[in-house]
Amino acid sequence: MKAIVRTMGCLALVVACAGAASAGSQQGENAPVPERVARQDTLVPPGFGTLKQDDVTMTLRSGPLLIKVTPLAESIIRLLAPDTYQRLHNIAESKREEARRSAGIAEPVLFMVSFFSYQPDVEYSTEDLQLSHQGGLLSPSAVMPVTPAFGRQRLAQQDQQVGIYAFDSRMDYQLPIVIRYGLEQSDQWMNIVPRLEVERSRIRARSGGGGSNLHHGSRAD
Repeated sequence: MKAIVRTMGCLALVVACAGAASAGSQQGENAPVPERVARQDTLVPPGFGTLKQDDVTMTLRSGPLLIKVTPLAESIIRLLAPDTYQRLHNIAESKREEARRSAGIAEPVLFMVSFFSYQPDVEYSTEDLQLSHQGGLLSPSAVMPVTPAFGRQRLAQQDQQVGIYAFDSRMDYQLPIVIRYGLEQSDQWMNIVPRLEVERSRIRARSGGGGSNLHHGSRAD
Protein backbone atom coordinates (compact mmCIF):
# COMPACT_ATOMS: atom_id res chain seq x y z
CA MET A 1 0.00 0.00 0.00
CA LYS A 2 2.85 2.43 0.87
CA ALA A 3 4.40 1.72 -2.54
CA ILE A 4 1.10 2.56 -4.25
CA VAL A 5 0.78 5.81 -2.27
CA ARG A 6 4.34 6.80 -3.19
CA THR A 7 3.65 6.06 -6.86
CA MET A 8 0.44 8.12 -6.86
CA GLY A 9 2.29 11.00 -5.15
CA CYS A 10 4.99 10.98 -7.81
CA LEU A 11 2.39 11.00 -10.57
CA ALA A 12 0.63 13.96 -8.97
CA LEU A 13 3.93 15.83 -8.73
CA VAL A 14 4.72 15.17 -12.41
CA VAL A 15 1.26 16.40 -13.48
CA ALA A 16 1.61 19.55 -11.34
CA CYS A 17 5.04 20.33 -12.80
CA ALA A 18 3.79 19.80 -16.34
CA GLY A 19 0.87 22.14 -15.72
CA ALA A 20 3.14 24.81 -14.31
CA ALA A 21 5.50 24.52 -17.29
CA SER A 22 2.58 24.81 -19.72
CA ALA A 23 1.24 27.87 -17.93
CA GLY A 24 4.67 29.47 -17.93
CA SER A 25 5.06 28.80 -21.66
CA GLN A 26 1.68 30.36 -22.42
CA GLN A 27 2.49 33.36 -20.25
CA GLY A 28 5.77 33.82 -22.12
CA GLU A 29 4.04 33.65 -25.48
CA ASN A 30 1.42 36.19 -24.40
CA ALA A 31 3.79 38.48 -22.52
CA PRO A 32 3.80 42.08 -23.75
CA VAL A 33 6.56 42.94 -26.24
CA PRO A 34 8.78 45.87 -25.24
CA GLU A 35 7.81 49.13 -26.94
CA ARG A 36 11.01 49.34 -29.02
CA VAL A 37 10.43 45.84 -30.43
CA ALA A 38 6.70 46.33 -30.97
CA ARG A 39 7.09 49.49 -33.07
CA GLN A 40 6.21 49.06 -36.72
CA ASP A 41 9.08 49.20 -39.16
CA THR A 42 9.56 52.82 -40.19
CA LEU A 43 11.23 52.13 -43.55
CA VAL A 44 8.90 52.49 -46.55
CA PRO A 45 9.59 51.93 -50.27
CA PRO A 46 11.27 54.87 -52.03
CA GLY A 47 9.57 56.89 -54.75
CA PHE A 48 6.13 57.35 -53.16
CA GLY A 49 6.77 60.28 -50.80
CA THR A 50 5.24 63.74 -51.18
CA LEU A 51 6.83 65.79 -48.38
CA LYS A 52 9.20 68.71 -48.97
CA GLN A 53 12.62 68.95 -47.36
CA ASP A 54 11.42 71.74 -45.07
CA ASP A 55 8.68 69.40 -43.79
CA VAL A 56 11.33 67.24 -42.08
CA THR A 57 13.74 70.04 -41.15
CA MET A 58 14.35 71.62 -37.76
CA THR A 59 15.14 75.35 -37.69
CA LEU A 60 16.93 77.57 -35.19
CA ARG A 61 17.38 81.35 -35.22
CA SER A 62 20.51 82.79 -33.63
CA GLY A 63 20.78 86.53 -34.18
CA PRO A 64 21.14 87.13 -37.93
CA LEU A 65 21.66 83.41 -38.56
CA LEU A 66 19.00 80.92 -39.60
CA ILE A 67 20.16 77.35 -39.09
CA LYS A 68 18.37 74.38 -40.65
CA VAL A 69 19.03 70.76 -39.67
CA THR A 70 17.69 67.87 -41.76
CA PRO A 71 18.17 64.20 -40.80
CA LEU A 72 19.43 62.10 -43.71
CA ALA A 73 18.26 58.74 -42.40
CA GLU A 74 16.59 56.62 -45.07
CA SER A 75 13.55 56.21 -42.82
CA ILE A 76 13.10 60.00 -43.03
CA ILE A 77 14.15 60.97 -46.56
CA ARG A 78 12.06 58.23 -48.20
CA LEU A 79 9.04 60.28 -47.13
CA LEU A 80 10.14 63.11 -49.43
CA ALA A 81 9.11 63.69 -53.04
CA PRO A 82 11.14 61.44 -55.40
CA ASP A 83 13.51 64.12 -56.77
CA THR A 84 14.29 65.44 -53.30
CA TYR A 85 14.73 61.93 -51.95
CA GLN A 86 17.20 60.98 -54.69
CA ARG A 87 19.24 64.16 -54.23
CA LEU A 88 19.56 63.72 -50.47
CA HIS A 89 20.11 59.98 -50.78
CA ASN A 90 23.05 60.52 -53.15
CA ILE A 91 24.60 63.16 -50.88
CA ALA A 92 24.15 60.93 -47.83
CA GLU A 93 25.76 57.92 -49.48
CA SER A 94 28.83 59.87 -50.66
CA LYS A 95 29.32 61.62 -47.31
CA ARG A 96 28.74 58.42 -45.34
CA GLU A 97 31.72 56.84 -47.05
CA GLU A 98 33.77 59.99 -46.44
CA ALA A 99 32.87 59.94 -42.74
CA ARG A 100 33.89 56.30 -42.49
CA ARG A 101 37.27 57.06 -44.02
CA SER A 102 38.10 60.39 -42.37
CA ALA A 103 36.60 59.92 -38.91
CA GLY A 104 36.67 56.13 -38.65
CA ILE A 105 32.94 55.92 -37.89
CA ALA A 106 31.58 52.49 -38.76
CA GLU A 107 27.94 53.57 -39.07
CA PRO A 108 27.77 57.38 -39.17
CA VAL A 109 24.44 59.11 -38.55
CA LEU A 110 24.16 62.06 -40.91
CA PHE A 111 22.41 65.42 -40.79
CA MET A 112 22.41 68.16 -43.41
CA VAL A 113 23.03 71.56 -41.82
CA SER A 114 22.64 74.92 -43.57
CA PHE A 115 23.60 78.37 -42.31
CA PHE A 116 21.75 81.37 -43.80
CA SER A 117 22.37 85.05 -43.03
CA TYR A 118 19.91 87.94 -42.99
CA GLN A 119 22.76 90.45 -42.70
CA PRO A 120 26.07 91.03 -44.52
CA ASP A 121 29.40 89.68 -43.27
CA VAL A 122 28.11 87.31 -40.58
CA GLU A 123 30.36 84.69 -39.02
CA TYR A 124 29.22 81.25 -37.91
CA SER A 125 30.93 78.36 -36.14
CA THR A 126 30.43 74.89 -37.56
CA GLU A 127 31.62 73.30 -34.31
CA ASP A 128 29.09 75.12 -32.13
CA LEU A 129 26.16 73.09 -33.44
CA GLN A 130 25.27 70.10 -31.26
CA LEU A 131 22.37 67.71 -30.80
CA SER A 132 20.72 66.68 -27.55
CA HIS A 133 19.17 63.21 -27.67
CA GLN A 134 18.20 60.59 -25.08
CA GLY A 135 19.82 62.54 -22.27
CA GLY A 136 23.14 63.07 -24.03
CA LEU A 137 24.76 66.04 -25.75
CA LEU A 138 26.20 64.97 -29.10
CA SER A 139 29.01 66.74 -30.92
CA PRO A 140 29.79 65.89 -34.56
CA SER A 141 32.62 63.46 -35.23
CA ALA A 142 33.03 64.87 -38.73
CA VAL A 143 31.83 67.99 -40.55
CA MET A 144 31.96 67.79 -44.35
CA PRO A 145 31.21 70.63 -46.80
CA VAL A 146 28.53 70.42 -49.47
CA THR A 147 28.88 73.98 -50.76
CA PRO A 148 32.43 75.13 -51.61
CA ALA A 149 32.62 78.04 -49.14
CA PHE A 150 31.18 76.17 -46.16
CA GLY A 151 34.56 75.97 -44.43
CA ARG A 152 35.11 79.75 -44.56
CA GLN A 153 32.45 80.14 -41.84
CA ARG A 154 31.43 83.60 -43.06
CA LEU A 155 28.25 84.62 -44.88
CA ALA A 156 27.25 87.48 -47.10
CA GLN A 157 23.69 88.80 -46.84
CA GLN A 158 21.14 86.28 -48.13
CA ASP A 159 23.99 83.77 -48.45
CA GLN A 160 23.67 80.10 -47.52
CA GLN A 161 26.33 77.49 -46.90
CA VAL A 162 25.62 73.77 -46.42
CA GLY A 163 27.51 70.92 -44.79
CA ILE A 164 26.97 67.35 -43.61
CA TYR A 165 27.43 66.50 -39.92
CA ALA A 166 28.31 62.92 -38.98
CA PHE A 167 27.57 61.63 -35.48
CA ASP A 168 28.89 58.42 -33.99
CA SER A 169 25.67 57.63 -32.14
CA ARG A 170 22.48 55.72 -32.80
CA MET A 171 19.33 57.81 -33.13
CA ASP A 172 15.71 57.01 -32.33
CA TYR A 173 13.74 59.41 -34.52
CA GLN A 174 10.56 58.82 -32.56
CA LEU A 175 12.15 60.47 -29.52
CA PRO A 176 12.98 64.16 -28.98
CA ILE A 177 15.94 65.66 -30.81
CA VAL A 178 17.04 69.14 -29.73
CA ILE A 179 19.42 71.24 -31.82
CA ARG A 180 21.72 73.62 -29.96
CA TYR A 181 23.84 76.50 -31.21
CA GLY A 182 25.53 78.73 -28.70
CA LEU A 183 22.89 79.72 -26.15
CA GLU A 184 19.98 78.96 -28.50
CA GLN A 185 18.10 75.70 -28.88
CA SER A 186 15.13 74.30 -30.79
CA ASP A 187 12.97 71.30 -29.85
CA GLN A 188 10.80 71.31 -32.99
CA TRP A 189 11.41 67.65 -33.78
CA MET A 190 8.47 66.28 -31.80
CA ASN A 191 6.17 68.56 -33.82
CA ILE A 192 7.52 66.93 -36.99
CA VAL A 193 7.15 63.29 -35.88
CA PRO A 194 3.32 63.11 -36.32
CA ARG A 195 3.71 64.44 -39.87
CA LEU A 196 6.13 61.61 -40.63
CA GLU A 197 3.76 58.97 -39.30
CA VAL A 198 0.88 60.28 -41.44
CA GLU A 199 3.06 60.24 -44.56
CA ARG A 200 4.28 56.70 -43.83
CA SER A 201 0.68 55.50 -43.65
CA ARG A 202 -0.13 57.21 -46.95
CA ILE A 203 2.92 55.74 -48.66
CA ARG A 204 2.01 52.23 -47.54
CA ALA A 205 -1.47 52.76 -48.93
CA ARG A 206 -0.16 54.16 -52.24
CA SER A 207 2.43 51.40 -52.62
CA GLY A 208 0.03 48.60 -51.72
CA GLY A 209 1.69 48.10 -48.34
CA GLY A 210 5.11 47.68 -49.94
CA GLY A 211 7.90 46.24 -47.83
CA SER A 212 10.81 47.87 -46.15
CA ASN A 213 13.70 46.48 -48.17
CA LEU A 214 16.79 48.63 -48.10
CA HIS A 215 17.48 50.63 -51.25
CA HIS A 216 20.94 50.76 -52.84
CA GLY A 217 22.43 49.19 -49.72
CA SER A 218 21.45 52.14 -47.53
CA ARG A 219 20.61 51.96 -43.86
CA ALA A 220 17.39 52.77 -42.05
CA ASP A 221 19.28 54.54 -39.23
